[in-house]
Amino acid sequence: MASKVMDLIYWKDMERTGMVFTGLVVGLLSLFQLSIITVVSTLSLAIMCFTISVRIYCKLLHSLQLRDGAHPFKSYLEMDIGLVGEQADQYMQRGIVLIYSALDTLKRLVFVGSLFDSLKFLLLVYLVTYLGALCNGLTLLIIGVIAVFSVPLFYTRHQEKVDTILATVQAHVDNIKDILSRLVQGGGPPPDPTPGGAKPKSQ
Repeated sequence: MASKVMDLIYWKDMERTGMVFTGLVVGLLSLFQLSIITVVSTLSLAIMCFTISVRIYCKLLHSLQLRDGAHPFKSYLEMDIGLVGEQADQYMQRGIVLIYSALDTLKRLVFVGSLFDSLKFLLLVYLVTYLGALCNGLTLLIIGVIAVFSVPLFYTRHQEKVDTILATVQAHVDNIKDILSRLVQGGGPPPDPTPGGAKPKSQ
């Protein structure tokens, strides 16, 4: 299942990925004008009308002996989407661990377990308020879908350039984090990078 999702993201099957991508974007854009109940029910109605029509058409051709009696959606019906007991337990345990980890992290941020981390979280929440004033969650969801189907493909085609830019940005971010960390801890000069460090002169 995971491999099929990755094939969609990396456009291994152009036709299938194009259909999925177009369907997701059109469906999300429809939510700007229609309610989610209307969108879901209309899409379900369209899909059911299509599949039933194809099924009746194939049966008609089979009765006229113009094609074999194979089910037109046999590959989809035989697709294994279930989980065995061990897999279900594994995913359940992983989900529980992620939930408790997120709650523990949120607890430490809200109750200031680390002043530096809580200040970063405060800055992030403050920036999100401006983001919420500019656009709504549906817009962000559409941008996220477009990014999922475009960023991985762009990265694979321009990996060297992107890695160079990311390394430069990461170096600047680490420098800023180091400066802020020293300010929070009371200032002071940066640590000596030479082995052993510089020792203060004796009086």
